[in-house]
Amino acid sequence: MTGFDATRRSAERELMDDDAVDFETFRGCLVDLARVNRLSLGYRPTLGFLERLRRTRQWPRDRAVKIMDVGCGYGDTLREIARWAKARDLRVELIGVDRNPWAARAAAAATPDKMPIAWRTADVFDVSPDADVVISALFTHHLGDEDVVRFVRWMEAGAALGWFVNDLRRSRVAYDGFKVLSGALRMHRFVRHDGPVSFARSFRADDWRRYTQLAGLAAGAAEVQSWTPFRLCVARLRER
Repeated sequence: MTGFDATRRSAERELMDDDAVDFETFRGCLVDLARVNRLSLGYRPTLGFLERLRRTRQWPRDRAVKIMDVGCGYGDTLREIARWAKARDLRVELIGVDRNPWAARAAAAATPDKMPIAWRTADVFDVSPDADVVISALFTHHLGDEDVVRFVRWMEAGAALGWFVNDLRRSRVAYDGFKVLSGALRMHRFVRHDGPVSFARSFRADDWRRYTQLAGLAAGAAEVQSWTPFRLCVARLRER
């Protein structure tokens, strides 16, 4: 690892982003990342955004709401959304998109047949953002700055009701703490390496304000939100 610099994002690559990684290694990494999400309450911001949307008049009542998860990985976020929707008697059409073909294979194997989820293998920028809601979780820190701006534009062009980015907040405490915690919990070696790198590649609130401005959004159109522990999210609800 190249270390941590609070003033700027790291450009160090994560091990899981290597296209040569085999399926079992990739799946093992995804399983432990889902474990991290559970332990850190990582689904809470995304479900909170959907609950907020549900409580407005924007949520359609006469059809299924189409939700696309970009960089879906193991699919655990979409499975949580499926459970959330079922508990509220809401119809949803869920689509998980990931460029790594191992993701769709691992996610499909972990998903009950009755859940309304489809998996697609594609680069996000080769996919039409045709959905009511676009979400991502722990995806944007894998992108360089220019592609983060491009991704915001992509979501803005197609998400009819809004979009939500769930990612990490750049923090020395989180960077050092994850090293200790992931080692103590004997997590997958990729997770032990990539977790601190993810925090070093992640964001501060000013980063997201700059990205949304460069993407052409008006000031305040997207809300930057801090969530405990060490999550930094961006919420965009369209006015109708």
